Amino acid sequence: MSRQRPTSDALAPVFPSPAASPSRRTVVKAAAAGAVLAAPLAAAAPALAAAAPAFLHGVASGDPLPDGVLLWTRVTPSPEATPGSGAGEDTPVEWVIATDRALSGVVARGTVTATAASDHTVKADVRGLRPATDYFFRFTAGGVHSPVARTRTAPAADAAVTGLRFGVVSCANYESGYFSPYRHLAGRGDLDAWLHLGDYIYEYAGGAYAYGGVVRPHRPEHEILTLADYRMRHARYKTDQDLQALHATAPCVAIWDDHEIANDTWSGGAENHTEGAEGTWVARRAAAKQAYFEWMPVRPAIAGTTYRRLRFGKLADLSLLDLRSFRSQQVSSAGGSVDDPDRTLTGRAQMDWLKSGLSASDTTWRLVGNSVMIAPFSVAQLPEFVREPLGELLGLPDLAISVDQWDGYTDDRKELISHLRTGGIRNTVFLTGDIHMAFANDVPVNATTYPLTASAATEFVVTSVTSDNLNDYVGVSEGTITAVASPAIRAMNRHVKFVDTDQHGYGVFSVTPERAQMDYYRVSDRTDPSATSHWVRSYRTLSGTQKAERTYDPV
Repeated sequence: MSRQRPTSDALAPVFPSPAASPSRRTVVKAAAAGAVLAAPLAAAAPALAAAAPAFLHGVASGDPLPDGVLLWTRVTPSPEATPGSGAGEDTPVEWVIATDRALSGVVARGTVTATAASDHTVKADVRGLRPATDYFFRFTAGGVHSPVARTRTAPAADAAVTGLRFGVVSCANYESGYFSPYRHLAGRGDLDAWLHLGDYIYEYAGGAYAYGGVVRPHRPEHEILTLADYRMRHARYKTDQDLQALHATAPCVAIWDDHEIANDTWSGGAENHTEGAEGTWVARRAAAKQAYFEWMPVRPAIAGTTYRRLRFGKLADLSLLDLRSFRSQQVSSAGGSVDDPDRTLTGRAQMDWLKSGLSASDTTWRLVGNSVMIAPFSVAQLPEFVREPLGELLGLPDLAISVDQWDGYTDDRKELISHLRTGGIRNTVFLTGDIHMAFANDVPVNATTYPLTASAATEFVVTSVTSDNLNDYVGVSEGTITAVASPAIRAMNRHVKFVDTDQHGYGVFSVTPERAQMDYYRVSDRTDPSATSHWVRSYRTLSGTQKAERTYDPV
């Protein structure tokens, strides 16, 4: 999600070859970049364990296949082997997977080695499992057991699946609140998997992106720049008990957005990176990506990317995008055109891979895991007291569109929409995060003439888990901005069926052969570790319609 930089002042996956006005911000970086780079690890890392070995960061699974799933954990082999320290001996870690929680029906087992080179994280890519089946797994090191966790394989590629259900989340700033959306999703017990659509972590220094105040501190406290920094930040997140609970309940399917690396990342840099003073971009990006693949239950497609495809029987396939590694730099008020055909969001190879996959799909639904909103979104005619903070929050240089979203790369969007239309590709649903607001959108062929012209697809956007949204940014009570902004946004953007600018929460996305439906849930208070959750609204698209409509009950 674009924002101003703080200043001192299936088958196997198909792999491709605050209350103050924001304009008066006084956020100060925690330390000069040189001091950050020289800070000793011991000063930044908390004492995580009094005894070892220990499994302090939970267990997880991800990227389910019909015959397998990826298992993950991190072992602390000795008290000094804290994340990012580079300390600690090589440690054998046994894993076991079974058909029951008591682990009596063992179907596979093995051993992997946790080393300092991988920050003592380990993965086991288990195969030979049955499709559409619940399994339970555990790790063991030095006679110490991890918690037992549940995972689930995908349906067989040719299975006639009657329904799927996914949790959907995005944008979780540790400092801004507690991860109760994860807890509520974990408590459902009905998820085939859960999708994280980006900003799993944030790179900022302590207090640099928490307008409502710091609820709980980051580790390390400085802006993360080095491999050790990124490892420590991932580790801090994975000490959260609600996040651990969700990872232990269902497999995760994740893509990154910008904050896993740095705000407004593009292929050659980022808004939140100062070349030289903060090291080289190449080194920082490599460190961020290495830590991501170490700490996340994700299979990399090509080294350094997250785009890949998973299949869930004949019902749905899921194309997961990487919209940071290949994109051109965002245009700015200094120059550049969002319509420039030489600028790209996806990169040529990824666009061709996406188009060919959509064309070749023989499933009822084509789902796209998408980190930034694809539907057009204009805010030019909003009231000034809404437009100004929204422009600051989204980084809109002309207060009209967000150049960090597909709006900033219109040639790519036109190409993709044209491909859907000319190829007669139906039932395409984009599942999106990033914007800290909830939307239900049609994806129009021509937004200026919509609804007199066609919709090529639909899009469901989930709000943030904790990251500041518009009411947090302005410093007013929840619902205040939505009451004013929602009618105006929908009037200016007739393809937008629903928008909530103020909530924090999650989505539950359900698919049947007849419809795809997003249920939007809100948590009562992001600063309350015991926050409650309630259903807000639901929208669906019926098979063959390419349009979103309201429905009045959650699944």
